Amino acid sequence: MGKVIAVIPAAGQGSRMGSAVKKQYLRLVDKPVLRHTLDVIEQCSVIDGIILVVAPGEEAICQDMINQGHALSKIMAVVPGGNHRQTSVYYGLCALPEDTELALIHDGARPLVRPQEITSVIEVARDMGAAALAVQVKDTIKVVNQENIIVATPQRETLWAVQTPQVFRYPLIMQAHRQALDRGYYATDDCALVEALGVPVKLVPGSYENLKITTPEDLVLAEAFLKRRMQ
Repeated sequence: MGKVIAVIPAAGQGSRMGSAVKKQYLRLVDKPVLRHTLDVIEQCSVIDGIILVVAPGEEAICQDMINQGHALSKIMAVVPGGNHRQTSVYYGLCALPEDTELALIHDGARPLVRPQEITSVIEVARDMGAAALAVQVKDTIKVVNQENIIVATPQRETLWAVQTPQVFRYPLIMQAHRQALDRGYYATDDCALVEALGVPVKLVPGSYENLKITTPEDLVLAEAFLKRRMQ
């Protein structure tokens, strides 16, 4: 089997957080959000390396954060991202070594993923070619028109909220990104790019604790979850 390399996009602006400090660098209990994320990836034995993608000009800041505390031996490179998440992920994928079998893509602002969840989605991706963590939605979802008038109510049992990690065979995800680049379209996650190739993506049940830090409320929840784990 080839290598499993993680691409961690952390180049976002985090405008919905309403903070002068970008969300990935905000303090979560004892260290920055991004450092929590990197620590979990580092501790996962099935991951061979990490490519960290940051905003251009923030490479030195991230390197300083990486050097604090215990060493992160799996980081292979810190590369500058682009002006869109999809572009940043693509730049990270381009930095992977040729002997990569699986590319794991995980949001830098998703610090509460557990190693066993990472392992489970890797195992499914190795078999299926493409897999992602997800949770079933709890609320009833409404589809609305431009005037916010409800036009449909999908069956809740068929709806899942996709998370990361999302794991793909390396040639497959590169093909998906290059097709998107050639055709000039963007998606909000990497699964959608693979779906555009007509390739099935298997969802793996994850945890509701694996939230993405996007708003101040998310940070409060993440702190509560993390403190409970530390008890």
